Amino acid sequence: MWATVAAMLDVRRVRTELDVLKAGLARKGADLGELDRLAEVDRRHRAVAERRDTNRAQVNLLSKEVGRLRREGNAEGAEARVAASRRLGESEKAMVAEADHLSAELRDLLLRIPNLPAEDAPDGAGEADNVIVREVGYDAGAYGEHQRVPHWEVGAALRILDLERGARIAGSMFPLYRGAGASLIRALTAWALDSHADAFEEIRPPTLVRTATITASGQLPKFADDAYHLERDDLWAIPTAEVPLTSMAAGEILAEADLPLRFAAATPCYRREAGSAGRDTRGLLRVHEFEKVEILAYCTPEQAADVHAELLARAEGLLVALGLAYRVLDICTGDLGQSQARQFDLEVYAPGCDQWLEVSSVSWFADYQARRADVRYRRAADAKVEHVHTLNGSALAWPRIWAALVETGRQADGTVILPEVLAPWVGGSTTIG
Repeated sequence: MWATVAAMLDVRRVRTELDVLKAGLARKGADLGELDRLAEVDRRHRAVAERRDTNRAQVNLLSKEVGRLRREGNAEGAEARVAASRRLGESEKAMVAEADHLSAELRDLLLRIPNLPAEDAPDGAGEADNVIVREVGYDAGAYGEHQRVPHWEVGAALRILDLERGARIAGSMFPLYRGAGASLIRALTAWALDSHADAFEEIRPPTLVRTATITASGQLPKFADDAYHLERDDLWAIPTAEVPLTSMAAGEILAEADLPLRFAAATPCYRREAGSAGRDTRGLLRVHEFEKVEILAYCTPEQAADVHAELLARAEGLLVALGLAYRVLDICTGDLGQSQARQFDLEVYAPGCDQWLEVSSVSWFADYQARRADVRYRRAADAKVEHVHTLNGSALAWPRIWAALVETGRQADGTVILPEVLAPWVGGSTTIG
């Protein structure tokens, strides 16, 4: 059953490449003691399993001897071996219990250990060490005073964002869009999906998923505090469409000729933002529910670099089309997420907030997620079965894009002019006022 498979790496690497794994995870600032513990638990598990298997072999041998002795009329010898078999059976129960306990501990450790960073990921201790690859369209002096108004004030004045009523209905950080503000979210979603339709299959996945599904993408167990859990049904509200898309082929063996497979999905996303205490949560800067278009791919290891570049270009192309100032960040090892081997972030500049806002993370996970979900492919040349590589990116997440568009597009008379590229999706009129 695929749901029981959960590993960040082939555990055989722990036995043969422990120093290599430690060197890689040290770049992420991970707890290397976890690897030592994993190696010890694996050693104990294999030892118990070997004793259990030896015990079973002895029981099978005794069973054969019992049959032979009974056929020969040696009832006393047969009963002696039956008694010995019972004693071994009792011993085996204890071994099975110990093996199951160690297996569960092994699985838990594998779930918690982060993915190895890619060799070309820049080293660094945290967010301050991320590398700005390029900055496009930003000129601090080019913005007028009328653009230096934060989006929550613009939204309230134009009656297109009602944070007070959203909080009254669901609590803080649940925004309510109105009129043209709601239409803008819908327009952005349709525009983005249509922009990806040339190469990406559109998917409308469930937004409530099983524990195995959200675990496969790496959200659990580490990010449990940020997730919404429906305990009665043991279902989780997705924090991103990455979660169901990653598990679309769970337990399957794909054909190499079909790779890469590309998917695009627009879904609501739910995040508690439990770690946002002390951070700026005004307006749409941090919200618990939001709309996002996600693009994701399965591919071979050899295809991964090109697919990663493709996903980044897709997300970046949308920002270019929207005319927003943005920058591309190469995420350093100390700021990489649990599952990421390599990651680029896209940030837009919002003049009203005077902040750079992350609107997309484009990530390569190597086979980390695929091992957890058991998504494999068969190489055509030698029929070898391997795990696929997974990659994904936001293209795009809308709340901060909405904020940047409203602030950047604000005119001196208080109206907002939207990018012309959205005209077909907003009924032809690009003016909000």
